[in-house]
Amino acid sequence: MSISANPENIKALALDLDGTIISPGVILSERTVRAVKACRQRGLRIIIATGRSIKSTEPFRAALGAEGPLIYFNGAVVLDMPGGRLLRATLLDKEAAAFCVELSRETGAYFQVFFPDGDISVGGNIVFMTEREMPEREMYFKHSGIRAELGDLMDALGRPGLEGCIKGMFLAEPDVQALLRTKLEDRFGNSVYIAQTLRNFLEVMDSKVSKGEGLKLVMDHYSLKSEEVMAFGDEENDLPMFAVAGFSAAPSNAKDCVKAAANVVVGSNAEDGVAAFLEEFFDL
Repeated sequence: MSISANPENIKALALDLDGTIISPGVILSERTVRAVKACRQRGLRIIIATGRSIKSTEPFRAALGAEGPLIYFNGAVVLDMPGGRLLRATLLDKEAAAFCVELSRETGAYFQVFFPDGDISVGGNIVFMTEREMPEREMYFKHSGIRAELGDLMDALGRPGLEGCIKGMFLAEPDVQALLRTKLEDRFGNSVYIAQTLRNFLEVMDSKVSKGEGLKLVMDHYSLKSEEVMAFGDEENDLPMFAVAGFSAAPSNAKDCVKAAANVVVGSNAEDGVAAFLEEFFDL
């Protein structure tokens, strides 16, 4: 496929991490780092847009040298990096989080929650908790480098002064996810945002959260027009970002619905597809 965009008009790249520029095995290749840094040297803004937490994103942010407003937790948090100044935080209502805890207890599905302990910033504390020691806890640690604390989630959600959660997250097989999604939609309708972000990840956030909303904020910050932004992503949580950016690209390993929505399909994340595209498109 070809893309009808002029490289000279592109001023920013919005980059998903997992499944897009991170290779299998959670590896950010030297080729990808070189390509992104070469884009930075051309004056392009590099906007990381990830479902990851601040802490688990930091090694990749530092390697890419990305600075300025970045999108975390699928848009629930936008921080100006590397200083960590909070630009926006949109929290999930505690009632919705508590319902997810009840679903987890009822179905046996693994569930974990991120919630703030004071200010949300690099210097602030984000509590990451689950209730049960299950294989999924270690699976997520291997993926992200962070391990959930063990504790009673209902007690944690009932802590005085807690306004809400950043996001809740089920780790379950797709058939279980389908059941969970149905129960959540029956209970809350459109008042929560539900997104599958990896095969086993089902994330629950406030309805006003999305990578698209996060990208709008960053674009306003830089006074960027839609046609000046190119977005890259592979999962359904990237679709709102595609709708905001003027141009979009998906790796060949992306979900079919994401490839269908993209202006161009590039090589897979296993073969540095995004890096190869950037090299050719910008003549790096």
